Amino acid sequence: MDLKKTSPDSKSAQIVSEARRNQELREQSYRGQALKLYPWICGRCTREFDHKTLSELTVHHRNHNHDDNPQDGSNWELLCLYCHDNEHSRYEETRFGNAKTASSTATAIVGHNPFANLKDLMNKK
Repeated sequence: MDLKKTSPDSKSAQIVSEARRNQELREQSYRGQALKLYPWICGRCTREFDHKTLSELTVHHRNHNHDDNPQDGSNWELLCLYCHDNEHSRYEETRFGNAKTASSTATAIVGHNPFANLKDLMNKK
């Protein structure tokens, strides 16, 4: 029974080439491009990142349009997970929170008539 054994050099060369190919694919994505363009620092809290903690650094789209990915990175900023979550929470609150408040205020105003009993009050005199 012949078993083909790959030499350690062949196996390691295959691993290295696969790692390089995966790195090239990552670098083609907007995340890879942003990590090349900007220093690995959160744009809000200025926390610094290294290779071990780089997964906690996200690419934030400044105009909130994830399809807007210019090559110069003008719509991107690097934010840590916490600042990125905070930014999106504030955006959603601004976008939907004020509309809810305004509609409930409008309903309260429409249902309230400050002069409803005015005629009765005038007739009592």
